[in-house]
Amino acid sequence: MDLTRDTQEEIDNARDVENLKRVEAVLFISGKFLTAQELVALTDLNPILLNQVLQTLQDKYNDESAVEVVNKGDLWKMDVKNEYMDIVNRLATGSEEFSKAEQETLAVIAHKNPITQSKIVHMRGNKSYDHIKKFLSLGLVKSKKAGRTKELSLSSEFYDYFNVKQKDTDGKESNINAEVNDEINDQANEEN
Repeated sequence: MDLTRDTQEEIDNARDVENLKRVEAVLFISGKFLTAQELVALTDLNPILLNQVLQTLQDKYNDESAVEVVNKGDLWKMDVKNEYMDIVNRLATGSEEFSKAEQETLAVIAHKNPITQSKIVHMRGNKSYDHIKKFLSLGLVKSKKAGRTKELSLSSEFYDYFNVKQKDTDGKESNINAEVNDEINDQANEEN
Protein backbone atom coordinates (compact mmCIF):
# COMPACT_ATOMS: atom_id res chain seq x y z
CA MET A 1 0.00 0.00 0.00
CA ASP A 2 1.37 3.38 -1.01
CA LEU A 3 1.15 6.14 1.52
CA THR A 4 -0.56 9.15 0.11
CA ARG A 5 0.08 12.61 1.41
CA ASP A 6 -3.36 12.64 3.08
CA THR A 7 -2.73 9.29 4.75
CA GLN A 8 0.64 10.47 6.09
CA GLU A 9 -0.99 13.63 7.50
CA GLU A 10 -3.66 11.52 9.21
CA ILE A 11 -0.97 9.35 10.79
CA ASP A 12 1.00 12.42 11.92
CA ASN A 13 -2.12 14.06 13.36
CA ALA A 14 -3.08 10.87 15.21
CA ARG A 15 0.46 10.66 16.64
CA ASP A 16 0.33 14.34 17.74
CA VAL A 17 -3.04 13.80 19.44
CA GLU A 18 -1.72 10.68 21.19
CA ASN A 19 1.40 12.53 22.42
CA LEU A 20 -0.77 15.36 23.72
CA LYS A 21 -2.98 12.92 25.61
CA ARG A 22 0.01 11.13 27.16
CA VAL A 23 1.54 14.33 28.52
CA GLU A 24 -1.86 15.60 29.65
CA ALA A 25 -2.53 12.35 31.52
CA VAL A 26 0.85 12.46 33.29
CA LEU A 27 0.37 16.09 34.37
CA PHE A 28 -3.19 15.43 35.48
CA ILE A 29 -2.44 12.40 37.63
CA SER A 30 0.84 13.63 39.16
CA GLY A 31 -0.66 16.60 41.03
CA LYS A 32 2.82 18.01 41.58
CA PHE A 33 5.56 19.75 39.64
CA LEU A 34 7.53 17.44 37.36
CA THR A 35 10.82 18.20 35.65
CA ALA A 36 11.11 18.00 31.88
CA GLN A 37 13.41 15.02 32.43
CA GLU A 38 10.71 13.21 34.46
CA LEU A 39 8.14 13.99 31.76
CA VAL A 40 10.45 12.61 29.06
CA ALA A 41 10.92 9.40 31.08
CA LEU A 42 7.18 9.02 31.75
CA THR A 43 5.95 9.79 28.22
CA ASP A 44 8.82 8.44 26.09
CA LEU A 45 8.84 11.69 24.09
CA ASN A 46 12.04 13.41 23.07
CA PRO A 47 12.66 16.77 24.78
CA ILE A 48 12.00 18.87 21.66
CA LEU A 49 8.67 17.18 20.99
CA LEU A 50 7.79 17.36 24.69
CA ASN A 51 8.33 21.14 24.71
CA GLN A 52 6.05 21.49 21.68
CA VAL A 53 3.35 19.39 23.37
CA LEU A 54 3.65 21.36 26.63
CA GLN A 55 3.24 24.63 24.74
CA THR A 56 0.18 23.23 22.95
CA LEU A 57 -1.30 22.19 26.30
CA GLN A 58 -0.67 25.63 27.79
CA ASP A 59 -2.45 27.19 24.83
CA LYS A 60 -5.30 24.67 25.06
CA TYR A 61 -5.99 25.47 28.71
CA ASN A 62 -5.27 29.20 28.42
CA ASP A 63 -8.77 30.74 28.28
CA GLU A 64 -11.23 27.90 27.93
CA SER A 65 -10.74 26.04 31.17
CA ALA A 66 -10.58 26.34 34.94
CA VAL A 67 -7.39 24.28 34.68
CA GLU A 68 -3.99 25.54 33.56
CA VAL A 69 -0.60 24.07 32.74
CA VAL A 70 1.91 25.90 34.93
CA ASN A 71 5.57 26.28 34.00
CA LYS A 72 8.14 27.29 36.60
CA GLY A 73 11.63 27.08 35.12
CA ASP A 74 12.15 23.41 34.24
CA LEU A 75 9.09 22.34 36.28
CA TRP A 76 5.60 21.63 34.90
CA LYS A 77 2.30 21.03 36.65
CA MET A 78 -1.40 20.97 35.86
CA ASP A 79 -3.39 22.95 38.40
CA VAL A 80 -6.65 24.73 39.00
CA LYS A 81 -6.54 28.45 38.15
CA ASN A 82 -6.39 30.76 41.17
CA GLU A 83 -9.85 32.20 40.58
CA TYR A 84 -11.36 28.73 41.18
CA MET A 85 -9.29 27.76 44.23
CA ASP A 86 -12.12 28.69 46.62
CA ILE A 87 -14.20 25.86 45.12
CA VAL A 88 -11.31 23.42 45.32
CA ASN A 89 -10.58 24.37 48.92
CA ARG A 90 -14.19 23.72 49.94
CA LEU A 91 -14.06 20.29 48.30
CA ALA A 92 -10.59 19.34 49.47
CA THR A 93 -10.82 20.11 53.17
CA GLY A 94 -10.42 16.45 54.11
CA SER A 95 -7.44 15.55 51.94
CA GLU A 96 -6.83 11.82 51.89
CA GLU A 97 -3.18 12.27 51.05
CA PHE A 98 -2.49 13.29 54.65
CA SER A 99 -4.15 11.88 57.73
CA LYS A 100 -5.80 14.33 60.10
CA ALA A 101 -2.85 13.98 62.48
CA GLU A 102 -0.38 14.68 59.65
CA GLN A 103 -2.41 17.71 58.56
CA GLU A 104 -2.32 19.04 62.12
CA THR A 105 1.45 18.51 62.42
CA LEU A 106 2.02 20.27 59.10
CA ALA A 107 -0.28 23.09 60.19
CA VAL A 108 1.82 23.63 63.33
CA ILE A 109 5.02 23.72 61.26
CA ALA A 110 3.42 26.20 58.85
CA HIS A 111 2.09 28.38 61.66
CA LYS A 112 5.31 28.46 63.72
CA ASN A 113 7.65 28.43 60.69
CA PRO A 114 10.48 27.87 61.59
CA ILE A 115 10.18 25.52 64.54
CA THR A 116 12.42 22.87 66.04
CA GLN A 117 11.59 19.20 65.69
CA SER A 118 11.82 18.79 69.47
CA LYS A 119 9.04 21.38 69.97
CA ILE A 120 6.86 19.59 67.41
CA VAL A 121 7.40 16.26 69.17
CA HIS A 122 6.66 17.87 72.52
CA MET A 123 3.41 19.39 71.16
CA ARG A 124 2.28 16.56 68.91
CA GLY A 125 3.83 13.40 70.36
CA ASN A 126 6.21 10.75 69.02
CA LYS A 127 4.08 10.05 65.91
CA SER A 128 5.17 13.43 64.62
CA TYR A 129 8.62 11.93 63.85
CA ASP A 130 6.89 9.85 61.13
CA HIS A 131 4.94 12.89 59.94
CA ILE A 132 8.11 14.99 59.68
CA LYS A 133 9.90 12.18 57.84
CA LYS A 134 7.04 12.07 55.30
CA PHE A 135 7.05 15.87 54.84
CA LEU A 136 10.82 15.83 54.33
CA SER A 137 10.58 13.02 51.75
CA LEU A 138 7.86 14.94 49.89
CA GLY A 139 10.02 18.06 49.98
CA LEU A 140 7.33 20.10 51.77
CA VAL A 141 9.60 20.83 54.73
CA LYS A 142 13.33 21.37 54.96
CA SER A 143 15.52 20.85 57.99
CA LYS A 144 18.88 21.95 59.31
CA LYS A 145 20.80 20.93 62.38
CA ALA A 146 20.06 23.01 65.46
CA GLY A 147 22.05 21.64 68.37
CA ARG A 148 20.74 18.17 69.17
CA THR A 149 17.55 18.66 67.19
CA LYS A 150 16.56 19.97 63.76
CA GLU A 151 15.04 23.28 62.79
CA LEU A 152 12.13 22.72 60.42
CA SER A 153 10.91 25.28 57.93
CA LEU A 154 8.62 25.33 54.92
CA SER A 155 10.20 24.71 51.54
CA SER A 156 9.27 26.34 48.27
CA GLU A 157 7.63 23.01 47.34
CA PHE A 158 5.18 23.52 50.22
CA TYR A 159 4.00 26.79 48.69
CA ASP A 160 3.76 25.21 45.23
CA TYR A 161 2.00 22.10 46.52
CA PHE A 162 -0.69 24.05 48.37
CA ASN A 163 -0.79 26.81 45.75
CA VAL A 164 0.01 29.61 48.20
CA LYS A 165 2.54 32.41 47.91
CA GLN A 166 5.51 32.84 50.22
CA LYS A 167 5.71 35.73 52.64
CA ASP A 168 7.97 38.56 51.57
CA THR A 169 10.87 39.84 53.65
CA ASP A 170 8.54 42.09 55.69
CA GLY A 171 6.51 39.04 56.71
CA LYS A 172 3.54 40.21 54.64
CA GLU A 173 1.70 37.69 52.56
CA SER A 174 1.99 38.38 48.89
CA ASN A 175 -1.38 37.34 47.47
CA ILE A 176 -1.68 34.18 49.60
CA ASN A 177 -4.86 32.17 49.23
CA ALA A 178 -6.64 33.37 52.37
CA GLU A 179 -8.82 30.29 52.90
CA VAL A 180 -5.84 27.91 52.84
CA ASN A 181 -3.87 30.16 55.20
CA ASP A 182 -6.83 30.55 57.57
CA GLU A 183 -7.31 26.79 57.68
CA ILE A 184 -3.62 26.20 58.43
CA ASN A 185 -3.72 28.82 61.18
CA ASP A 186 -6.97 27.42 62.64
CA GLN A 187 -5.46 23.93 62.81
CA ALA A 188 -2.29 25.25 64.41
CA ASN A 189 -4.24 27.33 66.95
CA GLU A 190 -6.24 24.25 67.98
CA GLU A 191 -2.94 22.64 68.93
CA ASN A 192 -1.85 25.51 71.20
